[in-house]
Amino acid sequence: MNDSIERSAVISGIGQSAIGRRLNRSDLDLTVEASLEAIGDAGLTRDDIDGIASYPGGGGALPPGFSGPGTPEVQDALRLKVGWHMGGLEGPAQLAPVINACLAVAAGLANHVLVYRTVTEATAQGSGRRGGMGLGAQDRRVRGIFQWMLPYHAYSAANWVALYAQRHMHEFGTTREQLGAIAINARRNAAGNPKAIFREPLTMEEYLNARMITTPFGLYDCDVPCDGSTAVIVSRAERAEGASPPLRVNAVGTAIRGRPTWDQWEDLTTMAMRDAAAQLWSRTELTPADVDVAELYDGFSWLTLAWLEALGFAAKGEGGPFVEGGKRIALDGELPLNTSGGQLSAGRLHGFGLLHEACVQLRGIGGDRQAGAPEVAVVAAGGGPIAGCLLLTR
Repeated sequence: MNDSIERSAVISGIGQSAIGRRLNRSDLDLTVEASLEAIGDAGLTRDDIDGIASYPGGGGALPPGFSGPGTPEVQDALRLKVGWHMGGLEGPAQLAPVINACLAVAAGLANHVLVYRTVTEATAQGSGRRGGMGLGAQDRRVRGIFQWMLPYHAYSAANWVALYAQRHMHEFGTTREQLGAIAINARRNAAGNPKAIFREPLTMEEYLNARMITTPFGLYDCDVPCDGSTAVIVSRAERAEGASPPLRVNAVGTAIRGRPTWDQWEDLTTMAMRDAAAQLWSRTELTPADVDVAELYDGFSWLTLAWLEALGFAAKGEGGPFVEGGKRIALDGELPLNTSGGQLSAGRLHGFGLLHEACVQLRGIGGDRQAGAPEVAVVAAGGGPIAGCLLLTR
């Protein structure tokens, strides 16, 4: 196939702070913990780090607990001297800084980039300081796209994604039990993850009887706010020196070709992942059949189903039958899915928990949740008008 530029990059180190509900630790504290672990894991010192990137960058008008510390704060705390840095909301979803870091090392702007994502949403919610996305943290004015949704009581992503899920149900007969299979699989996998927020078994009866959040999503269709930080080191391939074999970035998907809005997308049974996934497969000789483990965004259960279809693991409209019963997506199934418990059970780390888990699986250090000896993993993040994905190989 081609010699895509992202193949100049590897993930050489991974790190993760404590994860929990209302840890009452600062976002900078958690970020430093995860970052130092990732730097050490890559066999590097702080002096070796010459790039830094994060999603979504500094807090600004975002709700408390959502953004984590900005790159200048982390650079200063770690006393880094960097040749390249970035942060910001615009890009192919939460994986944007990872993809940008790949491009930066390929372009020679840096050799080792620290990329992190930190949230303290659980603590912020517990303190009563967590406002809605549309209203912002600093004022009560409705701005941007939210002026078209909030007047109709569509207050959160739960409402917006639920409308897509309902359309998928209408078009293809997808059922709540099929969505439940995704949530139950996540909970089953979380039992093997000591950092997961919820590890107790979840039955279909409990899933179906849970309180409704926004039709068709009940409580267990929605991910779990938490506190925590995840960091990875993206290195130029020839400079990776860690004790663990570096994981190669085989291909990335960043495209968006539809109208970038929640309510004007031309096909309301899919989202921007359709375009990102198509681009990813156009940049590799690998196919969906080569993927051994999938870590797919699960801010809401239906998003995972949509990613399964977008990436070609199931045909359009057949995501529901694919996950039904949970055997195919179990740890010993044909496509182990969200092996750490995902965001539905392990906690909402905005895609970076899924990236960390893909690396754990490819290294074969997943312990009780290890899904065989995978060689290829796909990681996807985002929903609605933003999406990005990565294909990693051992």
